[in-house]
Amino acid sequence: MTRKHLADLAVTAILWLSGDLCRLRYAPMGVELIGATLVERVPGWRGNVREVEPLEGGITNRNYRVTVGVDTFVLRVPAETGALLGIDRFVEHAVSRVVAAAGVGPDVIAFLEPEGALVTRFIVGRPVSTAEVHDPRMLQRIAQALRRIHQAAPVDAAFSPFRVVEAYALTAGRHGGRLPDAFERAQPIARQIEAALPDEPAVLCHNDLLNANFIDDGATIRIVDWEYAAMGDRFFDLGNFAVNNQLSELDEMSLLGAYFGRVTSAQQARLRLMRIMSDFREAMWGVLQSAISTLDVDFDAYAQRHFDRLFRATDDPRFADWLRQAGA
Repeated sequence: MTRKHLADLAVTAILWLSGDLCRLRYAPMGVELIGATLVERVPGWRGNVREVEPLEGGITNRNYRVTVGVDTFVLRVPAETGALLGIDRFVEHAVSRVVAAAGVGPDVIAFLEPEGALVTRFIVGRPVSTAEVHDPRMLQRIAQALRRIHQAAPVDAAFSPFRVVEAYALTAGRHGGRLPDAFERAQPIARQIEAALPDEPAVLCHNDLLNANFIDDGATIRIVDWEYAAMGDRFFDLGNFAVNNQLSELDEMSLLGAYFGRVTSAQQARLRLMRIMSDFREAMWGVLQSAISTLDVDFDAYAQRHFDRLFRATDDPRFADWLRQAGA
């Protein structure tokens, strides 16, 4: 799948992201119905559930650790605003099955329709700390996990950060949100970056590589939370991981070397440009959340932090070089 095909698919995504039809894809359930409805509907669970324990986090879903007999699972229940953020739970289910088969994601146990609730096996392991991601040995293991994702079977869904920021802006406006001046400043930058990047085949990408989504099971690095995953540019994953974990230039060299073997200036430039687009996507995620979320979170401040980091990167005197080198 080329970047052109990716863009065509993403334009279609804007149409359903911004309208009320997106709510018809699944019907989220309230927490009060979990024990009585969802848990009891999982094959083999009725009458065998020992404990249901809420897990921390989850702005776009509610997560529960469920103990059935001697086994432990995770139940993810979608929040109502997920579809407005471009999350398709049916795609998430399809991707989850693919990455489980690739040995990166958790095993999929059940998918409950029409709620879009996903049940996966609980991964026994430890979170990868923010300090560890700067260790070349850990970066080697993470790069191996990313390569397995990017080599996995394709799914019928596309992700482009360039189309996503446009969709988020449109959806925020439809829900009474105010677009900050920073959006207008960032848009021409995004167009420059999109024009500079070469048209390459799309691969399966995670697209939300926060450090909290990495689990070390003792043998391999496993990755969870696939709700934004789709076919896209591998450099978005690399740049997204790099900027989320504040990798230094030396760290980036270690990551690219572990991923590609030989590091080129074009690879470095593409990663740097996608770091910028990752911050633009994250900033606009905050703008949209400010318009649609009922959570007591300062999403405006969150968005501004990412805009500020974006502009610090584009103020770097090497930005023009990155644009030139990316297409080499």
